Amino acid sequence: MTTSVAPKQQTIELTDLDLTQLSEVKKQLEEELSHLTSSFGQLKQVQTRFQDCIASVETIKGGKSGELVDTDKVIVDVGTGYYIEKGLDDALKFYAEKVEFVKNNSETLQQTITSKQNNLKMTIEVIQIKITQGAASSSK
Repeated sequence: MTTSVAPKQQTIELTDLDLTQLSEVKKQLEEELSHLTSSFGQLKQVQTRFQDCIASVETIKGGKSGELVDTDKVIVDVGTGYYIEKGLDDALKFYAEKVEFVKNNSETLQQTITSKQNNLKMTIEVIQIKITQGAASSSK
């Protein structure tokens, strides 16, 4: 069985590794999966926040009267503590682009997570095979 331990770095023949090395590969894959899964969750939260911003701007754009003096412009958080004033249409466009950007990154990250999960599964299978072979050879 062959698996790619790191994207576009190298391919390792898992069956050539001993149990200690396989355990290290398994541990590394589990750590990477944990980090990637956490990052995926954070991206989804960011995407939801941007979608909430779109809903808020659309509410203002709806023309409902309220206590706001100027309902033609909103303050938009553009990141790293910077805010700019934008018209409603520009704000909607800005947030829609952000949602699309985060969505694309989430999809790419999901593919990476799936690949790492497959690598981990193959590593566990090879570990189980080697343990079974070791038990069979020691009982002879």
